[in-house]
Amino acid sequence: MPIPCHFDDRLHAAELLAGKLQHYRGRNPLVLAIPRGAVPMARLIADRLEGELDVVLAHKLGAPYNPEYAIGAIVEGGWSYLSPEAEMLNLSETFIEQEKELQLAHINQRRERYTPLKPPANPAGRIVIIVDDGLATGATMIAALHAIRARNPAKLVCAVPVAAPDSLEKVRPLADATICLCAPDNFRAVGQFYQRFTQVEDDEVEALLARPAAHAA
Repeated sequence: MPIPCHFDDRLHAAELLAGKLQHYRGRNPLVLAIPRGAVPMARLIADRLEGELDVVLAHKLGAPYNPEYAIGAIVEGGWSYLSPEAEMLNLSETFIEQEKELQLAHINQRRERYTPLKPPANPAGRIVIIVDDGLATGATMIAALHAIRARNPAKLVCAVPVAAPDSLEKVRPLADATICLCAPDNFRAVGQFYQRFTQVEDDEVEALLARPAAHAA
């Protein structure tokens, strides 16, 4: 029987993910959100697990004429991943480099805006859980996992509510554990599995990052 794969909204999905992550509770996990959509989810998960919230700044590289389609992703610091599909598009090196520069500029702006008064949390030696609201191509999660793995976490976990099956298989080898609630064959877009899938704005992200953890109150 297929697993039901419909969520009221991101917080509903986050509650379900938190339930699957309870064995990390009390172990001070570092819960990293891929902005912007995953930040409300990661805030809830971090609170449920008595962990710390931060962001991992990764951004997809968009295809020409269709910027919503990820041909890869880039992370803070400049490391980038190009998907196999990008090679099939015969993209020019000039376009790829320009897209990298554009998205890296967005990442740097987000860092200045989101955490202006503190450095990013150090993942070294910690349980790190990277959260996103879903995997379409998986490119952004691949880049995020690579970036955090390079900083020597004790354990690296990928946590998503829903994923395209082929993207999930690309991601699994990069994490020590992968939590995915469902990977339906009819996957077309992340938003199709949410009743409400509204845009998360920068102001909301800033407020969530600045809010004290529930267990610290």
